[in-house]
Amino acid sequence: MDDALNLGVLLFVPYREMERRVLVALAEGGFDDLTPAQARLVARIGPEGSRLTDLAAQAQITKQTAGVLVDQLVRAGYLKREPDPTDGRARLLRPAVRGQRAVDIANRAAAQVESEWVAHLGPRAARDLRNALTSLREITDPYR
Repeated sequence: MDDALNLGVLLFVPYREMERRVLVALAEGGFDDLTPAQARLVARIGPEGSRLTDLAAQAQITKQTAGVLVDQLVRAGYLKREPDPTDGRARLLRPAVRGQRAVDIANRAAAQVESEWVAHLGPRAARDLRNALTSLREITDPYR
C-alpha cells in the first residue's frame, strides 16, 4: 500500500480533468480568453452575487490578487459590479450577460463530465461517492 495514491491526489485528479474539460468547452464556445484562475473565481460567485473579500477567502488568494482578476473579468465583460442592497458601502459581483453565457456553457460541460462518471461508476457507487464527499465537506469546507 506504500505506492497507493493518497486521497487528496485521488480527489484532485478527477477535479483537474473536469476543470480541463470545462475550459475546453468554454474555449470552443468562444470564451478562450478566460484563464483557469479567472474561471475558478467566477465559479465561486453566489446566486445573489458575492463580495470581493468573500471570493478571495473562498479561493484562498489575497484580496489584491482577487481584485486584479475581478478587474480583468469586468473589463472583459464577464462580471459587473453592483451596489450591495444590504450595505451601501459594499459592492457585489455578479455575472454580466457575457459571463452568464460562459457560466451556462461551463455548467453544461460539468454536467456532461459528471454523467460520464456516473455511467462509469454505476448509479450506486456514484451515489456512495457523492455521499462520502458531501460528508467530507463537513470537516473541509468552511463555505458549505
